[in-house]
Amino acid sequence: MTETAGEQVQKALPGKRQAKFGRVTSAKMQKTVVVTVERQVMHPLYKRVVRRGKNFLAHDEKNECRVGDWVRIEETRPLSSRKRWRVAQVVTQATQLAPVPEALV
Repeated sequence: MTETAGEQVQKALPGKRQAKFGRVTSAKMQKTVVVTVERQVMHPLYKRVVRRGKNFLAHDEKNECRVGDWVRIEETRPLSSRKRWRVAQVVTQATQLAPVPEALV
C-alpha cells in the first residue's frame, strides 16, 4: 500500500516533547534559569487541594529571562547533569520596579 505524506511526516517526527508552564525563580547562572512549576493535588487524607512545586533547570540561550517571568519550558536532550529542559517561550514578563533613591531609604 502507498503511504500519504501525513503518515510519512508522523513516522519521521519523534514522540511529542513534554511542555510545562512555570515561573522563573532564579536567573543568576549564565544561560540557565530555575523554573518552579506548581500543580494542585488533592490531599489523600484531608481531601483539601494542596499546592506542590518542583524546580527545573532550563537552558536560556539568549539570557532573556528575569526573575518573576512566566515561561513555557520543553524537554530536550541532556545539556548538563541536571539540565534537561529549555525555555521555549517567555509568556509574560515580570514588571520592573523603579529603584528606590538612597535619599528616601
